[in-house]
Amino acid sequence: MAKYAIKNVTVIGGGLMGSGIAQVTAQAGQNVTLVEVNADVLKKTEASIATSLARVAKKLYKDKPSDGEKFIAETRGRIKGSTDPVESVKQADLVVEAIIENIDIKHKLFKDLDAAAPPSTLFASNTSSLSIGEIASVTNRKDRFGGLHFFNPVPVMKLLEVIRTPETSEETYQAFMAWGKSIGKVCITCKDTPGFVVNRLLVPYMAEAVRMYERGDASARDIDTAMKLGAGYPMGPFELNDYVGLDTTNFILEGWHKKMPDNPLFEPLESMKKLVSEGKLGMKSGEGYYKYDKKK
Repeated sequence: MAKYAIKNVTVIGGGLMGSGIAQVTAQAGQNVTLVEVNADVLKKTEASIATSLARVAKKLYKDKPSDGEKFIAETRGRIKGSTDPVESVKQADLVVEAIIENIDIKHKLFKDLDAAAPPSTLFASNTSSLSIGEIASVTNRKDRFGGLHFFNPVPVMKLLEVIRTPETSEETYQAFMAWGKSIGKVCITCKDTPGFVVNRLLVPYMAEAVRMYERGDASARDIDTAMKLGAGYPMGPFELNDYVGLDTTNFILEGWHKKMPDNPLFEPLESMKKLVSEGKLGMKSGEGYYKYDKKK
């Protein structure tokens, strides 16, 4: 276990997921290098982390604002920005990739990182829909590679899915589990299977809801109300689709359908494809299955 003591973490990609991963890691007292494509994007990412930390501090230190300020300053002090992925992994104990869901782009990145990182550095991907084994296939450290799938928003959501491929060593797996716990997450384990646990159950459920609506069995609003009040879900499937982004759900379904064309659960959805082609992607674009007031 001591072989893989994780103190320095490099997070590649500063979007919603990457910035959240960097934040919780720094909050736990570890040093983080956060890598983005250019200085402007990095600046925006650092600003969004500062906003998120202020929210955390308000909750944790509501009676002691000066302690809250100290917490923010110390946490931010542990996060260093970089625009050079290769340089950023030279001192890393763990690299977590949180970039676009494109296998070719991930392959190029991991090939470069594999050549630059020390042999002891562990690699992980935060992918939600691609195969970890396939991503790891271009590296020479398949035994030191796994999946660390976080949930959005990372500072709030407690779950971490730890994915082990047949090649992931026991030592690597134990190091991932211990690290997840060290940053305050509840870790579960899953094999390298499409969607892991949560998305493998959630995406077909969301798709079945859309099929029900497409057949005219019930309205989107009534299906959402039914699942919230009848099953106790915090959001209905259409609200969830719009929140996640219709482009994201559509991308996952199309990818799985290509790999498993005989599984009817993964059939792409006509209404979703149409909305995506019109740029109606859900909350982020102001309209999806529902319309949103973008001023809110």
